Amino acid sequence: MIEKILTIEDVKQYAKQLTAEGLSFHPDDDFNDYINISTGKPSYSNDDAALRNELMTQCFDVCEKEDIDIYEVMMEEMLLESGIDKIIPLPSLQKETKDQ
Repeated sequence: MIEKILTIEDVKQYAKQLTAEGLSFHPDDDFNDYINISTGKPSYSNDDAALRNELMTQCFDVCEKEDIDIYEVMMEEMLLESGIDKIIPLPSLQKETKDQ
């Protein structure tokens, strides 16, 4: 698990790591709220959820500082990492099409 988010590349790496954990996540969600649907138990311990929440806060800070939309960055990485980009167009491609 990445330990600190300092750059946009770190934000992307973090999104990839969350997706690799099998998580379909939203940047606004508290990691304490994720429940394993098979067991009905929390997906993360309190410490693990706190770490992920802190890293997400750092993601928001980096994206705000760089004036980059965190939702687009996170969604694009989740789509690419999960392979869903073959079904759902990437945000960056939609933006390019609009700009042309």
